[in-house]
Amino acid sequence: MEECNPDAVSDQFTQSQHGDLKHIFQVLEVKIIIFVKNELKRFKKMLSPDYQENFESKEEDESDVREAALKMALHFLRNMELKDLADKLQENEPDVVCQTELKRNLKNKYQSVFEGIPKQGRSDLLEKIYTEVYITEGGSGKVNEEHEVRQIELKSKRPAGQETSIRCSDIFKLLPGQDKPIRSVVTKGVAGIGKTVSVQKFILDWAEGTENQDIHFIFPLLFRELNLMREKQLSLMDLLHHFFTEIKQSTFLSQGKYKVLFIFDGLDECRLQLDFQNNESLTDVTEVTSLDVLLTNVIKGNLLPSALLWITSRPAAANQIPPECVDRITEVQGFNDPQKGEYFKKRISDQNLASKVISHIKLSRSLHIMCHIPVFCWIAATVLAVIFGYSGGGQIPKTLTEMYTYFLIFQTKQRSLKFENVPDLDPQWNQKVILGLGKLAYEQLEKGNLIFYEEDLKESGMDVREAAVCSGICSQIFREESGLYQEKVFCFVHLSVQEYLAALYVFLMMAIERKDIISRHQTPGTFIKHRDWTGSRWSPVIKTSMTTLHKSAVDKALEHEDGRFDLFLRFLLGLSLESNQTLLHGLLQRGQNKIDNEETISYIKEKIRDVPSSERVINLFHCLNELNDHSLVEEVQSFLSAGTLSEAELSPAQWSALVFVLLTSEQKLDVFDLKKYIRSDEAFLRLQPVVEESQKAQLNSCGLTERSCTALACILSKASSKLKNVDLSDNSIGDIGVQQLCSGLENPNCALETLSLSNCSITEEGFSGKGCCLISVHPLQVVRELSY
Repeated sequence: MEECNPDAVSDQFTQSQHGDLKHIFQVLEVKIIIFVKNELKRFKKMLSPDYQENFESKEEDESDVREAALKMALHFLRNMELKDLADKLQENEPDVVCQTELKRNLKNKYQSVFEGIPKQGRSDLLEKIYTEVYITEGGSGKVNEEHEVRQIELKSKRPAGQETSIRCSDIFKLLPGQDKPIRSVVTKGVAGIGKTVSVQKFILDWAEGTENQDIHFIFPLLFRELNLMREKQLSLMDLLHHFFTEIKQSTFLSQGKYKVLFIFDGLDECRLQLDFQNNESLTDVTEVTSLDVLLTNVIKGNLLPSALLWITSRPAAANQIPPECVDRITEVQGFNDPQKGEYFKKRISDQNLASKVISHIKLSRSLHIMCHIPVFCWIAATVLAVIFGYSGGGQIPKTLTEMYTYFLIFQTKQRSLKFENVPDLDPQWNQKVILGLGKLAYEQLEKGNLIFYEEDLKESGMDVREAAVCSGICSQIFREESGLYQEKVFCFVHLSVQEYLAALYVFLMMAIERKDIISRHQTPGTFIKHRDWTGSRWSPVIKTSMTTLHKSAVDKALEHEDGRFDLFLRFLLGLSLESNQTLLHGLLQRGQNKIDNEETISYIKEKIRDVPSSERVINLFHCLNELNDHSLVEEVQSFLSAGTLSEAELSPAQWSALVFVLLTSEQKLDVFDLKKYIRSDEAFLRLQPVVEESQKAQLNSCGLTERSCTALACILSKASSKLKNVDLSDNSIGDIGVQQLCSGLENPNCALETLSLSNCSITEEGFSGKGCCLISVHPLQVVRELSY
């Protein structure tokens, strides 16, 4: 064997190393030249007059080397005695750095979504589970006084295609036929409908460079966090530097150089006065003043008039913004039916399990309607995936109360760290915490608050530390200021969860301590011994005390026209059922309480008969559903099935039941034909809520008079009415009826397009005389035929 020469091996290694170095530096030279050429092109663009329209960000991993390239360019430009260009380049470069840092930070912050409970729920990448929500353009800007669940119930019945839909990413883009630039947008939507997630998707798309790249900087600000600074004096620059430290080195805002978007999320959570009328005007972004003055001036366009503005709000709070400050109103409608299915398929990885959940949801109209709200979809998926995924089965929730009771159990098990995907494992209840959260929920519900702070918790006697560890029920947002202390903001995951806990608190206080929280007095009650289903022991029947509480709650709900206590009432009544008490037996401590609900059911039916507004009694029918009483609805459905409704003499309660059936049925309310029911003025007056939700009303040959015209004018005057076509032919409405109609036709909210009045006993004077608007109303088409 030939011996190895160590010196020869060393020479070969040296030659090889030298060859490698030569190749490495050849590649390095090419890379440096290409990089410098690209940087010089970028610097050239930065110095061009239209650079604002070609704003570019930098790769985050090349900041150091790019800083070196900038120094080289500045050095040689000044050596070439081009000081002005060098100064301009040096001035623009920090803005590029700021934008790069802002995009990176916003991407890190918004790329994940915590469903339901910020920082405590399951975290997923937004792009993985994001389901587009249905957003429409337009709106009256007026306050909707109805409860948000009621709004969802009504919107779920409206025919598709009545409103202009708009993609979230196009929120500032002009639609066909529009030419006025859009500076400010207000997006409305009920709690949990998807406003904040839509904002999150908009920001993430921008930060990743896929959408709206004509916007150079986006500054998202949450009102719940702004509330914590409401006592401070600061400038707009101070405010932005507080939340966005990456822009501290830039002065571009004061110069108005770039296109900026401010996003104010959650106007309904704002605890500032927002006094647009009396606040002083401000134009200097460095001038120190109160936060209230800052925000009103930004919204009015006094501060940074070129900046875009996007405000999100629940409907009842949206009117805080003056109409002249708003260029576009949009509304998040939540999930339509296909989107509901898409959400569950994304949320539940087992597609067979997802299909079971979707099928069950469709069986319950109340659950299916609530699934328009994405947060409720999360609640339903959380509960049903566990129950259907457990081989042993179990009771499947069919009502809202059952669904929320299971949700409470699930979250309580999560808190105790004993949940193992087994539905029959008893939760480890902390009665003190549940009662404390319930008291907070009820007292804040009375005040109309969804967001509350430590002082609110202290007023309700809630221990802050206990709330902090009650994972799944109360979430916290920690804000660290100057590194010295933390601020806390509390909220329930959704308004409906707050309403459920409020009802649970009121129920438990009666069941455990015999206290009537609604009437604020202690109720001794009447107890009757009743043998339970096992026959082995005697259980007390809570009769007078709980029934009295139920009646007080019904009255309280009806007294509040805004429906604030509607869902609370449903939950309170549902909790009186044995099935729900069995689930909560660990909280009740005294064993199962048998409650006689017959008197409560009778009282609700009396209210259904006596309450004049059909709209107000819709919730009472949902309450009967929660109590498993369907008698009124079944009576009306039997008339409908037999086709004998036109011959029946309905009681006031049955009329209300008919309205409820029509508004909550699976069939879309597109065409309302009075001839299917009873041809009379009384029938039309009773069915007004149904007519209002229809697109076309066929009222011909129904024996209607001017009484119905008065009611129809009222419907046409409502901003919520979608009625576009009305056929009143062959009715004796006369000239007086035409005059009554005109009050509605002239209303700005009227959306009517065609009106048929043939053979309606109307004279020439009725069509064209004094007080008639039929000729002047445009673009209304009137089909008429003179009758004498």
